[in-house]
Amino acid sequence: MSTAQLIDQFSTAAMNVGSEVIVVDSVAAAAACIAEKIEGFLLLPSFSSGSRFKLKAALKKAGVTVETDNFRSVAAQAEAGMTGVNFAIADTGTLVLESTSEDIRLATTLPSKQFALLDPKKILADGLEAVKPLRQLHQRDPQNYIAYVTGPSRTADIERVLTIGVHGAKELFILLVPGLSDDFLEM
Repeated sequence: MSTAQLIDQFSTAAMNVGSEVIVVDSVAAAAACIAEKIEGFLLLPSFSSGSRFKLKAALKKAGVTVETDNFRSVAAQAEAGMTGVNFAIADTGTLVLESTSEDIRLATTLPSKQFALLDPKKILADGLEAVKPLRQLHQRDPQNYIAYVTGPSRTADIERVLTIGVHGAKELFILLVPGLSDDFLEM
């Protein structure tokens, strides 16, 4: 399957579970998009591609208030969190994040909005293709946390009453940024 087909399949599946998929051409464009979608502050944990592309500076230039420290004390008040993504699974619209860092977990579960940066080259067709990079992640660090994020958080009780945002973000924005990172072990 071509990259364009994988992007289409992933975008359709992600939108079907309530995510918003946005294609941008740069980190600066991603920062501008985020600035349009939030008024409060954003949790920005440290991750490789974010550091390499000076994401914090781009967000601040776009007018976003960024918190990079003290997540335990401020995460519950943050409007949004942002992370990179190790890879994604097209047939389900799922993001896969190595989330051993507590800051990554706090940024993806407590704020009501989550922004995820994903290089389109890191979209795999299905769960079978995900086995190899998952093994690599576990070989690198056998005791890591891996998060699978498929749309905004949702749960339902026995009477099938759906509730959004109970165990994570109410809104999930996936920003496709070409050239961000094609390394499946890097966020």
